[in-house]
Amino acid sequence: METRQVIEETARDAYGRLISYLAVNWRDLQAVEDALGDAFLAALETWHESGIPDKPEAWLVSIARRRLIDRARRNRVSDRALPTLLALSEDTQRLASSHAAFPDERLRMMFLCTHPAIDPAMRTPLMLQTVLGLDAARIASAFIVKPSAMSQRLTRAKAKIRAERLTFEMPDAEEIPDRLHSVLEAIYAAYGSGWDEAAIADSPRRGIAEEAIYLGKLLLQFAPRDPEAYGLLALMLHCESRRKARHDDEGNYVPLSEQECSRWDRRLIAEAEHYLQVASQAGRIGRFQLMAAIQSVHAQRLWTGRIEWGAIVQLYEGLIHITPTVGALVGRAAAVAEAYGAEHGLALLEALPSVEVVSYQPYWALAGHLYKRMNRREEARSAYSRAIGLSTDGSVRQFLSRQASGI
Repeated sequence: METRQVIEETARDAYGRLISYLAVNWRDLQAVEDALGDAFLAALETWHESGIPDKPEAWLVSIARRRLIDRARRNRVSDRALPTLLALSEDTQRLASSHAAFPDERLRMMFLCTHPAIDPAMRTPLMLQTVLGLDAARIASAFIVKPSAMSQRLTRAKAKIRAERLTFEMPDAEEIPDRLHSVLEAIYAAYGSGWDEAAIADSPRRGIAEEAIYLGKLLLQFAPRDPEAYGLLALMLHCESRRKARHDDEGNYVPLSEQECSRWDRRLIAEAEHYLQVASQAGRIGRFQLMAAIQSVHAQRLWTGRIEWGAIVQLYEGLIHITPTVGALVGRAAAVAEAYGAEHGLALLEALPSVEVVSYQPYWALAGHLYKRMNRREEARSAYSRAIGLSTDGSVRQFLSRQASGI
């Protein structure tokens, strides 16, 4: 395997683990990111000549740690900093010379990002960048803001951590419930990012969906009685169970209601149902549980052969009562259209503020579909055109183009 390929795979698969491992022992996130960037650059320059090390992650951490020590000495950082880095050096050497698994500090790092001193609006974006390795442009897209604005906000958040010397310790057990919401949101956003990129062969984010599920399971150790943690895991597993059905054998995109149930992963569906059942026993409903329940109704088609759209509408009503997000409102409109007629769904869709949906692709895809059903051809073509322009998945663009050409 070529050196560059190994480095790219290590960056894709381990960046979040490496950043978190270094950052929990060092308060300056920007310095950690710079040091790890230097380490990857050093790998490009030296591995081609000296050979790929047996433990690339440990090698990268060792180089990054040296950069941090040099910086600490240069900037005359407090006496407490160097002993921490030297201890980290010993730990890195131990990992490099043993068969021990590289420690996964990502959850600890995620809880750091929920520190009360950090702006609540920036906690999830900060986690997505530092822990899960998403770039500012991708994060900005998820939060519907300009990439430059998101980049500035992330820089300010990191500067605050450095300036106020926020601690990198796990919160006490009684603090976890108050800080859990942002962690759940970050894992969910990461899964969505990975899900969107799953069909793109050369995407560096293809493995993020699996990483999000792994973190979701790891999170249960810290919040074993929180129903929303189980609800999120159930939601991700239900979606994951349909990965192979999202495209046919020719690579064409297939919407959920038209997917072949035989291609769904029954094992993952059963696992999702188990977690949803555990969540329901808490007697406290929440956003992720309702979203998982919607996916559970879709999964029942595997056995009943039909979709209970009325039940899905009721679940969306409950979801909107708790969190009236654009996604939930568009989802409700789609379900209402299926259950009670296109005109009813379209009325809900058209009632949404234009400023909130102008760049929201699912809105325009659904609008095109409903206009087409109602023979409003020009409006359908216009909506499909907007949806195609906002789609990042080539197979989805082709699907929407086929829908538009049939008008």
